[in-house]
Amino acid sequence: MSSTDIRQMTMLELFRHEVESQVQVLNAGLLELEHSDDQSDREALLEPLEACMRAAHSLKGAARIISLNAGVNVAHVMEDCFVLAQQDKLRLRRRQIDALFKGVDLLTRIANAPGDDETWGEHAGKLEIDSFMLALSTAMADDSDDDITAAAVPADAALADDVPVTAAATTISAAPANHADSREQRELRDAVSPNGVRSVRVSADNLDRLLSLSGESLVESRRLKSFSASMLRLKRIQRDAAQALELLQQKMTGGDEATYVALTEVRTLMLQSQHMVADQLAELEMFDRHSVNLSQRLYEEALACRMRPFADGTGVGSGNYARMVRDVGHTLGKSVRLEIVGSATQIDRDILEKLDAPIGHLLRNAVDHGIESPSQRLLAGKPEQGKITLEARHSAGMLQVNVIDDGAGIDFDRLKHAIISRKLSTEDIVARLSESELLDFLLLPGFSLRDTVTEISGRGVGLDVVADMLKQVRGTVRITSTAGQGTRFQLQLPLTLSVIRSLLVSIDNEPYAFPLAYVNRTLELQRDQLDVLEGYQHFHFEGRQIGLVSAHQILQKGELRARGESVMVVVIGDNENTYGLAVDRFLGERMLVVQALDSRLGKIPNVQAGALMEDGAPVLILDVADMLRSVEKLSVSGQLENVQHVASDDVGAARKKVLVVDDSLTVRELERKLLSNRGYQVTVAVDGMDGWNAVRTEQFDLIITDIDMPRMDGIELVTLIRQAPHLRTLPVMIVSYKDREEDRQRGLEAGADHYFTKSSFHDETLLQAVVDLIGAA
Repeated sequence: MSSTDIRQMTMLELFRHEVESQVQVLNAGLLELEHSDDQSDREALLEPLEACMRAAHSLKGAARIISLNAGVNVAHVMEDCFVLAQQDKLRLRRRQIDALFKGVDLLTRIANAPGDDETWGEHAGKLEIDSFMLALSTAMADDSDDDITAAAVPADAALADDVPVTAAATTISAAPANHADSREQRELRDAVSPNGVRSVRVSADNLDRLLSLSGESLVESRRLKSFSASMLRLKRIQRDAAQALELLQQKMTGGDEATYVALTEVRTLMLQSQHMVADQLAELEMFDRHSVNLSQRLYEEALACRMRPFADGTGVGSGNYARMVRDVGHTLGKSVRLEIVGSATQIDRDILEKLDAPIGHLLRNAVDHGIESPSQRLLAGKPEQGKITLEARHSAGMLQVNVIDDGAGIDFDRLKHAIISRKLSTEDIVARLSESELLDFLLLPGFSLRDTVTEISGRGVGLDVVADMLKQVRGTVRITSTAGQGTRFQLQLPLTLSVIRSLLVSIDNEPYAFPLAYVNRTLELQRDQLDVLEGYQHFHFEGRQIGLVSAHQILQKGELRARGESVMVVVIGDNENTYGLAVDRFLGERMLVVQALDSRLGKIPNVQAGALMEDGAPVLILDVADMLRSVEKLSVSGQLENVQHVASDDVGAARKKVLVVDDSLTVRELERKLLSNRGYQVTVAVDGMDGWNAVRTEQFDLIITDIDMPRMDGIELVTLIRQAPHLRTLPVMIVSYKDREEDRQRGLEAGADHYFTKSSFHDETLLQAVVDLIGAA
């Protein structure tokens, strides 16, 4: 927490923050003490005892600063208990630890209670503290020496006045008495975080603004590429002007001497300006590279700020999960241990916030439904203590959270009976369902295998909460169970909600993004693959008839006229409602930074959020669930429109033509597919001579050529193009394996507008340069 944050907090807020921090230490320490197999091993117990004693001591000092007598007394008797255990005058067994856990919970309630100490001076609060004092005193008496018991914790010490309390401080600077505690707290935090990583608290709004600004900075840095391209065109115009002056000077040879001298001077000035532009262009390109690199790093750091360890945002770090598993187990007469794997796994903070409650439900279910009683486990040849594993890890670009128990597993006969008795399916259908299909019923609202409702389970709410959360974040759940060995719940979620993998498509010449998590398949259907049933278009997909719907109609973009004999289709939906959305064309897959739309716009139908492309162009991220609802409404009202086809010649005439010249079949095909997918009409040539013949016989909007080719290389081809008057302004790009600066200069001096090396070449670089030179298809 920064000094600014501290100054802005009240004393009570500071105390609450202190309690939150120290309660984590107390929970972790008490659980470690409880799970210690050998209580006689003093060395193993010293570290958790020391941590717990210092945490209680710090809380006592913090409560004294703000005159919170109830907090002082509770922390004081807990500290005494830990000191006695350190002195080997008290052994902390289950009963003593239960009492101390009650003290931890009581301290949390005292800190979070509204108002000040007066709230806990009332009858209800006093009774609660008296009850804790008595419970702790009794527990200590069970396993302490007689002379210690009498002096340890008097039963009437609940609100004793013998503990001195100073006046409440009004400012931070007026509390020097707490300096020692602060030092101890720092040491304790260093012990808890051995890596010594420093951290500050930043509001979520600040992080969102930082991410938004860094994204805008990245977009702005990429705008320099278009300026660099314009400088290249200026350089080409200067070269052409210099060549024209040279021809004019040659024609003036033998003519007027003054005119010849003037032309010579103009040529000299032109050459000087050419060199100056070349130098400035080289500096601009270097600045462009550095600017993009720095902006990219800034953006990635801002994005990383949203990522937090799994332990930070859930009950893992606070010890709440371990406490919950322990307490539920004790309530049910079961011995259960929680093992946590992957506490440091980085996850987006928004995902973490949504994960907390579902994981709690899964852990409670594992203790209640999964883990057997100690006697049943012993009969089954298992250890008396059950084990639940909570694991978080990255897998294939996704977050995977597993909750695994070593209990009895799910009784499938009982599950089938519950499905049939609740009339969720018929007996014949249930008999044919696979185990995975049967387990999916557990996620239905209100479904439970318990016949009676208890405080812990039986209402059928827990797994429904898990399913709802996964639906919100575009995640999935997979349940597996083996009789006698246990059950596994595997949650698959995106690593972040700030960045999503998306399928970009063009609809009415505008880009739109489908979140990939909602895309079942992309298809290119031929006209003869479409059937018309009851007036509506359908196609066969995985043995089913899927309705074809125009994305133009859903987004109110007019009528879709499919190009040629094929139509591009995005298949969306679930097992019950699946549709194919016809779009103009696919633009590829992108990672998009999600940006919320202005709240003043309200809810835009079928749109979820916005994002910016690398060139700064806006793109709308579609709300697939909303689109499915829109399709259903149009279907019910009988307003769905069929996709119309137009002749490929009519469409192709308006498309921009690109000539790709390369002797490598692989490179030719790669570039052809990239450009074709963007809507360009592409012709290929196998070498420079073949390309030159194509240029002379057809009209092209752009030439993309290699350098090293048989018969005629790329430099010769570019030179010939620049020497032909009617081709002088034709844009040309070079893509070559040659990455030396002199090769690049040769290409640019020959007249190329762009020069890319294949070693650093990637899809977006080429496509963006094409758009810069000739625009979209």
